[in-house]
Amino acid sequence: MCRRLLAEGNEVICVDNFYTGTKDNILDLLANPYFELLRHDVTFPLYIEVDEIYNLACPASPVHYQYDPVQTTKTSVHGAINMLGLAKRNNAKILQASTSEVYGDPQVHPQAEGYWGHVNPIGIRSCYDEGKRCAETLFFDYHRQHKLQIKVARIFNTYGPNMHPNDGRVVSNFIMQSLRSDPITIFGDGTQTRSFCYVDDLVGGLIALMSTGEDITGPINLGNPNEFTMLALAEKIVTLTGSKSELVFKPLPQDDPVQRQPDISVARRDLNWEPLVQLEEGLSKAIPYFKSLAG
Repeated sequence: MCRRLLAEGNEVICVDNFYTGTKDNILDLLANPYFELLRHDVTFPLYIEVDEIYNLACPASPVHYQYDPVQTTKTSVHGAINMLGLAKRNNAKILQASTSEVYGDPQVHPQAEGYWGHVNPIGIRSCYDEGKRCAETLFFDYHRQHKLQIKVARIFNTYGPNMHPNDGRVVSNFIMQSLRSDPITIFGDGTQTRSFCYVDDLVGGLIALMSTGEDITGPINLGNPNEFTMLALAEKIVTLTGSKSELVFKPLPQDDPVQRQPDISVARRDLNWEPLVQLEEGLSKAIPYFKSLAG
């Protein structure tokens, strides 16, 4: 995101508390006079001058967001309040990185923006699911009450270089296990599905959404509509890495969605956007990064 915005001629202030990220990912940007890095936690107010805000803050993998679920909820809710306050003070346009998790374990397939979801409000995933749902509520209330220019993107599974190798998400898990020739852990029977969007495509979608006029607020699904089973993903990664890893099946975690596929017809219509990088090409771009970490 930072690289794309800088390449388009913007001045960028990157705010991160490095809970799940690392400064190594942006070392090459630190010498750029139009780039500034602030170590800050969005659960505390921020006072800077900006024209646009992309609120991407919140750990997005179960391993990280369940480690400290109270802080996860604070990041989504207090963080949204603080970033909306910053936008209001600056009269700035603000985009919320929401999530497909607002749909929960969906009873509608594929998921369109008009679907209200099927979420367990007291489960182990609810700190993330309900935190993001509440953040959407806050965004639309600020829009109605304060006439704030808002954009809400519901992001589906995204992958690519610079992911944390141990973040617990399926693509990074499978790649690292394959590269180490460890057993590949598949939860459930492998028939549950996900749709995987390459990071460059997602960044393009977010910037396209931010560039729309005041009449478009979202929520808008951003993701790749091509659906794959966990078994198919594992087999594809084993083939691409040349691994000898075996597949091991374990019980499905509580409230883990069985199906996940975005309906992106609104993004196609309003943003003229759809993903260009398909799974095999994207995995081929990501695997060398993970290989450099696996040693």
